[in-house]
Amino acid sequence: MDFNVKRLAADAGTFLSRAVQFTEEKLGQAEKTELDAHLENLLGRAECTKHWTEKIMKQTEVLLQPNPNVRMEEFLYEKLEKKAPTRFNNHELLGQSMIDSGNEFGPGTAYGNALIKCGETEKQIGGAERELIQSSAINFLTPFRNFLEGDFKTILKERKLLQNKRLDLDAAKTRLKKARMADARAVMWTDEVKKAEQELRITQSELDRQAEITRLLLEGVSSTHAHHLRCLNDFVEAQTTYYAQCYQYMVDLQKQLGSFPSTFSSNNNQSSGSAGASISVPTIPLSASLPAPVASSGFSELRNSSGSRKARVLYDYDAAGSSELSLLADEVIMVSSVPGMDSDWLMGERGNQKGKVPITYLELLN
Repeated sequence: MDFNVKRLAADAGTFLSRAVQFTEEKLGQAEKTELDAHLENLLGRAECTKHWTEKIMKQTEVLLQPNPNVRMEEFLYEKLEKKAPTRFNNHELLGQSMIDSGNEFGPGTAYGNALIKCGETEKQIGGAERELIQSSAINFLTPFRNFLEGDFKTILKERKLLQNKRLDLDAAKTRLKKARMADARAVMWTDEVKKAEQELRITQSELDRQAEITRLLLEGVSSTHAHHLRCLNDFVEAQTTYYAQCYQYMVDLQKQLGSFPSTFSSNNNQSSGSAGASISVPTIPLSASLPAPVASSGFSELRNSSGSRKARVLYDYDAAGSSELSLLADEVIMVSSVPGMDSDWLMGERGNQKGKVPITYLELLN
């Protein structure tokens, strides 16, 4: 119990010392140790990544589910670790209404048959939309959420520790300064000066260590960007598939509706010749309308070999650390695989410059 009380008293003293130092800095009454420019730049980059990741994730959720009440319900079910009830989306509800009305009017009538066909197509579009939402949630939203709730929270924790170590260092500097001023007036303060100097060395060492830990974590944001770029490609591919499916469904439906008698295919009093003519829309096969996937076999072969390949840079890239290589779009560099390196990176070489480069920024050349 005595040990706990002493520990509590020591922690309270440290907290009070930090609070005093922080307040005096804000009032301009104490000096503040500035972190090196590279570390400050990494901290700003991490904050920027967090801000835009949150914004992109929120707007994507709005795009996939415009109803805020449904989004709130899904959020609550997720927090309670329960499965949300399955509900029809708007396309499926419209499709079911069309099918029910078509059966009511009679499938044998032109109007009833057309309603049933439109309803079936709407339900197909609803199914495609459901697949888009599921794919986007797994391959796009989940990695973004994992960064915010995992990696960035760790960065915040280490950044707070860094701030505390910096306050401890500046408080130690203040105590040493006061001790030296008192020592000039009285010899008895010599021991206090030595104690303050030792405390300053310890706090400086702890700050340097914490700064290195924080720097290593912040440099990992580059890997996060590379990973999020792959997720973005997956999201675009899912959207392309969805819109291509919807387009094909509607073209097929239009052909079916165009086969009905002209008397029923028009809602106005145009001549039967003009009413029976359907809009000519070119049919694009679904497989042809989808983008060809990025060839990854070349990167796999390169990782399994000890040779090097030429690669064209697709986008500008700013190196986050000394181990990485900055890139300019459209330049050609040499790349090779290094044993033990993360699969998302290769070793790039440009003249005498050498460093890690993300594969998502590269296109291998023959």
